[in-house]
Amino acid sequence: QLQLVESGGGLVQPGGSLRLSCAVSGGIFRFLGMAWSRQAPGNQRELVATITTGGMTNYADSVKGRFTISRDNGKNTVFLEMNSLKPEDTAVYYCKSGTSLTGGSWGQGTQVTVSS
Repeated sequence: QLQLVESGGGLVQPGGSLRLSCAVSGGIFRFLGMAWSRQAPGNQRELVATITTGGMTNYADSVKGRFTISRDNGKNTVFLEMNSLKPEDTAVYYCKSGTSLTGGSWGQGTQVTVSS
């Protein structure tokens, strides 16, 4: 069974940066498309960034130019580099397998809070 464990969340000031990591076990990572999603209080879960097995990436308009998704197949890990963070980026961030919000396996989430 696939297991995903996120890390790297925290409190950061507006304009700051954070790097989230998601360690994946229980599957053949290099065969998995991966994604990061987020959910703020009162909002629906939103797909933030996706990366295919071949390394092709896609981003929500709200994070384009600020966030970068990447993967290290040797370490079975997917990353989300977040720069120029805004208060509206505050949410619980989830790593998942697959490149859509449906199906796949989910991590437990990591809290990102952007506040001065």
